[in-house]
Amino acid sequence: MRYILTVSEVNKYIKEMISSDLVLSNLSIKGEISNFKYHYSGHMYFTLKDEKSLLKCVMFKNRAQSLRFVPEDGMKVIAGGYISVFERDGQYQLYVDEMHPDGVGDLYKAFEQLKKKLMEEGLFDSSHKKKLPYLPRAVGVVTSITGAVIKDIINVLSRRFYHVDLKIFPVAVQGETAPEQIARAVRKFNELKCVDVIIVARGGGSLEELWAFNEEVVARSIYDSEIPVISAVGHETDFTIADFVADVRAPTPSAAAEIVMPEKRKLYWEISSLEARLKNAVEAVIASLKHSLARLADSTPFRQPYNMVYQRRLELDFLARSMSKELSLLLEKKKTCLGMLSSKLEALSPFTVLSRGYSIASLERDGRVVKSINEVISGDVLEIMVTDGVIDCTVKGVRKKEAEKLKAESDPSAD
Repeated sequence: MRYILTVSEVNKYIKEMISSDLVLSNLSIKGEISNFKYHYSGHMYFTLKDEKSLLKCVMFKNRAQSLRFVPEDGMKVIAGGYISVFERDGQYQLYVDEMHPDGVGDLYKAFEQLKKKLMEEGLFDSSHKKKLPYLPRAVGVVTSITGAVIKDIINVLSRRFYHVDLKIFPVAVQGETAPEQIARAVRKFNELKCVDVIIVARGGGSLEELWAFNEEVVARSIYDSEIPVISAVGHETDFTIADFVADVRAPTPSAAAEIVMPEKRKLYWEISSLEARLKNAVEAVIASLKHSLARLADSTPFRQPYNMVYQRRLELDFLARSMSKELSLLLEKKKTCLGMLSSKLEALSPFTVLSRGYSIASLERDGRVVKSINEVISGDVLEIMVTDGVIDCTVKGVRKKEAEKLKAESDPSAD
C-alpha cells in the first residue's frame, strides 16, 4: 500500500525521524566554514564543508554570544549541536549550540583576534604610553582583596618606602563579572583622581583563569586612563592584552611594586650624593671667584684707579687742540674761497654793469626786459634802470641800426 501525504506531512515526518535519532540529536561535526553571514538579528548562518559535501548550519543569537572568537570563511571548526529539519523548506541543517576552532583552542583564537584588532587601532602604540611618576604620592591597586597578590605588593612597598599611601580597589580577577569590575575600577580611579599611578594585578594561572585581562572592555579602560597604568598579571611568561595596552608591563605583581616606588634608602643615598656634589660645586665656584677677585685687586686699575682717567684727560686735551687747529685752517680756507666767489659774483652783477654807464629797459605793463626794438611800440611806457634810480619814459618811435654800427657803438675799445 502506497501512502499519500502532503509535502508538509512528509517534512514533518522526516523531522520527527531525525529528531528521534540519538546520534543526530547530539553530535559534533568538523568542517570548514563558508558563506558565513552574520544577520542583524544576531543569528549566524553558514555552511560547513569538507572535500565532498556541504551542510547548512545556523547558530542563534543566544548561543553565538558565548563564542570567544569571530567565525569567518575558511576557518576550520568543530561545531556541536543537533540535526533537524526546517519544515518550510524541507531542508535539514545543523543547529549549532557551541563551536571551537579545529586544532587551536577558542580562547587562544579569541586572544589573537582581539590582539590583532586592537593593534590595528593603535592601542599598543608606544606614542600613547605615559611616563610613570618618579615618586608617586598615592598608588592605586586593582586586584582581589583575598589573594596573595595584594599582600606581596604591600610587603614590597612597605620594605622599599614605608608609609606609602596605598588605595586598593577590590575586584574579582576571574569569572564572568571580573572584566567589567576591573574596567570600572580603572575608570573610578580616573574619575576620583586620587592616585598618581594604577597597578592592575593578578597572580599566575592558566589562560582561562587570566582571561578577564584579555577582554576588550579592560583593554579600552586601560587605554583611556589618564593615569599611568602598570599591568602585573600572572608570571613572567604570561602575556595578556592588558600587558600590551598598559603603559608599563611588570613580569609579576611584586615587580610592579618595585617599579612603581623607588627604594627609600637608595633615595637617601642619591640625595646625600647630590648634596655632596652640590657642596663641592659651590665651594669650587667660590674658590674660583676668590681667585678672580684677588687677581683683580692686584691689577693696575685697582692699584692706580685714577691713572686711566688722567690718560684719557691728556688724550682729550690733545684731541681738543688738534680739533681747534683743524677748524681754524678749515675756516681760513673757506674764507679765501668765499672771497674768490664774491669777486666773481660782483663782476657778473648787473649793478656793476650799470655803474659802467649801461641801463636796463623794461615795459611798465608787465615788467618784461626789453631786448629788441621789436618788443616795443610807440606809446609804450618804459622804466629805464640806471645806477642811481629809474627813469620813466614813453616810446616815440624806434630806429633800426646796422649790425656793424651797433656793435661799434656798444664796444668802447673801437674809438
